[in-house]
Amino acid sequence: MSSKLIGVGVGPGDPELVTVKGVNALRAADVVVVPVMAAADGTDGGERGRAEATVLHYVSEQKVLRVVFALNERSDRERREAAWDAAGARVAGLLARHDTVAFATIGDPNVYSTFTYLAHTIGELVPGTVVETVPGITAMQDLAARSGAVLTEGTEPLTLVPVTAGSAVLKDALNGPGTVVAYKFGRQAAEVAEALRDSGRIEDAVWGSALGLDAESIRPAADLEGEPLPYLSTLIAPARRDGTRGGKL
Repeated sequence: MSSKLIGVGVGPGDPELVTVKGVNALRAADVVVVPVMAAADGTDGGERGRAEATVLHYVSEQKVLRVVFALNERSDRERREAAWDAAGARVAGLLARHDTVAFATIGDPNVYSTFTYLAHTIGELVPGTVVETVPGITAMQDLAARSGAVLTEGTEPLTLVPVTAGSAVLKDALNGPGTVVAYKFGRQAAEVAEALRDSGRIEDAVWGSALGLDAESIRPAADLEGEPLPYLSTLIAPARRDGTRGGKL
């Protein structure tokens, strides 16, 4: 029988936001892989990431395997590809010895997730591997709940933008209809604040980081002064609304 690789979304960091199905998948797997950030020499940097910290609330440390991924490599494509190949080869080795390998990823495995690249690599290295995903709660959902921001009403669209694609993409979204959510904008906080002000949407916008963790910070976007923010910061700029109930039905 073919081995199985399961991408399990473990939410944005709060262990209570892992779904029952996600917990069951982690516990049923033979081994749970968690991605870790590489040090300058490409080895395990030793830092415990959010995915690993969350997983350890539900499975024993002996069952968890840390695998180095090029999570922080954005400029050197050759180095990044080499790291991906090495990580894929290691997971392929696990699949040769185990029936089920789970890969834990923060948020959802189908939304800007490391798992997407791993699944692609495994598809080439171990043809026939069964690949499944267990959805996870996303940072935008968690921030909406904690801040009281409503993501969508009636016919409003919802646009999710990774600001690593450039501030111009965010500006285009803000000038359109509906709610805009921005991910990965910590290093470009100044450009994000400028785009919000230029579009007239800063007053209702909210940003948050380290949601559900001790270092949690949730503030109005109007408080942004351009200082760098944590990389995994989330912004919600709600749609323009007239205040009437069901105004966009």
